[in-house]
Amino acid sequence: MASPAASSVLFLLAAMISCASAATFTIKNNCPYTVWPAATPVGGGRQLNPGQTWTISVPAGTKSGRVWGRTGCSFNSGGRGHCQTGDCGGALSCTLSGQPPLTLAEFTIGYTNGANDYYDISVIDGYNLPMDFSCSTGMNLHCGGPRCPDAYLYPEDNTKTHGCRGNSNYKVTFCP
Repeated sequence: MASPAASSVLFLLAAMISCASAATFTIKNNCPYTVWPAATPVGGGRQLNPGQTWTISVPAGTKSGRVWGRTGCSFNSGGRGHCQTGDCGGALSCTLSGQPPLTLAEFTIGYTNGANDYYDISVIDGYNLPMDFSCSTGMNLHCGGPRCPDAYLYPEDNTKTHGCRGNSNYKVTFCP
């Protein structure tokens, strides 16, 4: 049987580990056409036909993450091609950020103190798709057009970044 002090240390260690776990992102295409979502620095990219979803796990400590939708894409069997909007160097699985215009879901997962995440929608790089972005313990952000009121519009507009308790689930929905 462990001593009370050892039990306390084990409890604190377990609590710290739980605060530093991955976040789950569910990305859904509600558009009546195919969207090729991309995610950096984890996830890459893939094709989503209408109604399909894609789930990715984003580890704690991820800073400056992004999810965006690409449109008008065509890729060969090797994953090389081009997109009309949001193209990332001609790759299906992105390692680079997309080319404007693109509506961005931006996030930082447990990077600053392990307990809080931060997220926003940005149209700084233009607008290409309507998007909702939400955290299971925070508010839903909606961007239905180029001047969406929930979006981070300018570099000095930090009032549109929202906090979310760690260990949350996120949803990005195109054409909500």
